[in-house]
Amino acid sequence: MTALREGMGSFFSRAFNTSILEKNRLQWVDYLRGIAILLIVYRHVLVGIQRGNIVVPQFLIDANMVFYSFRMPLFFILSGLFISKAVKKHSLKSLLGNRFELLMYPYIVWAVIQITLQIALSAVTNSVRGFEDYLSIIYQPRSLDQFWFLPALFNTTLVYLLVKTKLKAPPGAQLILGLVLYFCSRFFQEVSMISDWMAFYFFFALGDVISQPFFKTKSQRFFNHPLSLVLIIPIFILAQRYYLANSLSVLALKNNTFLSRPDYLAHFRDQVDFLFIAIIGCISMFILAFRLQNAKILSFLRILGYHSLYIYVSHVIVTAFVRLSLIIVFESADPVIILCISIFLGIVVPIMFYNLLVKNGPLWFLFNYRRKKNKQEATPVSAPQVVIAAPAAMPLIKTVASNADHAENGNGA
Repeated sequence: MTALREGMGSFFSRAFNTSILEKNRLQWVDYLRGIAILLIVYRHVLVGIQRGNIVVPQFLIDANMVFYSFRMPLFFILSGLFISKAVKKHSLKSLLGNRFELLMYPYIVWAVIQITLQIALSAVTNSVRGFEDYLSIIYQPRSLDQFWFLPALFNTTLVYLLVKTKLKAPPGAQLILGLVLYFCSRFFQEVSMISDWMAFYFFFALGDVISQPFFKTKSQRFFNHPLSLVLIIPIFILAQRYYLANSLSVLALKNNTFLSRPDYLAHFRDQVDFLFIAIIGCISMFILAFRLQNAKILSFLRILGYHSLYIYVSHVIVTAFVRLSLIIVFESADPVIILCISIFLGIVVPIMFYNLLVKNGPLWFLFNYRRKKNKQEATPVSAPQVVIAAPAAMPLIKTVASNADHAENGNGA
């Protein structure tokens, strides 16, 4: 019996890579990623249920709208937060090569897999796919469900690094450029491979701008202080009430179609509103992550955060299968039951799949175009004393790293 328990414990540890909880990492980074990827899975499961013509309670829809207001900007700010450290440590060629393998390679591989499955199973899925959708990988990732984020982050990083290293633009100038791109992105929506990175460039630049003051002792004390969460909660609630009470809450769910309003002044106002609401939401999540780190609770979020990329690229496939099984095989039409089971398996299955079959396994090529040697993860450089531990690889999806080493080796989601 003891041997069986030890065997099960060993399997669980390997399947979920729980050893990362003991590593020297910036825990709040993993908490942030974990929160963000959980909200992403929630959204895609909910949308899948709605497309299946199942009536969903309004409070679940409102929650989805609230999460949308800050979820993706959070990933870009987090990525920008460590870009300057990465530039100091690595060459431009090395950084871009790493980002391509980290973001674009999984994007292409998994987009092809998902489109192929959707075409093959078109009789039972709620997605209408054709062979022309393979071309969307090149120019219109917005039409490919969740995948748009990966090329958007890669393109943002590419342009930002070129402007930073070749034109020597300071972070402040990058922030102004980001605002210009943000307000002009509506004119390029016919090719979302362009418009997506334009819309989020500002948040990436914002992360770089705040990177120096962010790690100073005074700032770290603010994020670690218990009263910070108490103070930010009413501000967050008021911002979200305004968001839900205005057209932003509806239009935000239509892949940024709120950017194409005929009345440009109204559109400009909505963009400004969304900008402030997103920043308030991101600050709130940062504070929440620090509080979770200090309280040492909900450690499963750190597991999710570490595996965010692997969850991101494959969860739609898993949750679609779960949803169809519950509806067709078990004849369940309860949206709450379908939502909870789909989210749980949409997170658990990708993590187990990666750790058991991809990491040092036969399916390594699904995330890397060259097989990496089986070796322990490099320990990231130590962070400021105020921060407890150091991060690992990111999303949005290791979307961002908590320091230069993490930026190079992290997963993107």
